[in-house]
Amino acid sequence: MFDIYEEIKILLIRKRLSMRKAASKLRENGYTKIPKAGGLSNKFNKKTIRFDEVQILLDFLGYELVIKEKK
Repeated sequence: MFDIYEEIKILLIRKRLSMRKAASKLRENGYTKIPKAGGLSNKFNKKTIRFDEVQILLDFLGYELVIKEKK
């Protein structure tokens, strides 16, 4: 099963970013919907991140989420 939390953590590692650093950079670039550094980590730990926050994070990391029908 696809786990978006683990996937984003892997993408952050590949970009050499911590959750805290990514949140800070996003907020510096005007993404006010992203919680402050500690808040983003908490959302991941509690698995309560919203879909729009996932989209923003993926866009920031240079990825997009594609939903397609199973074969």
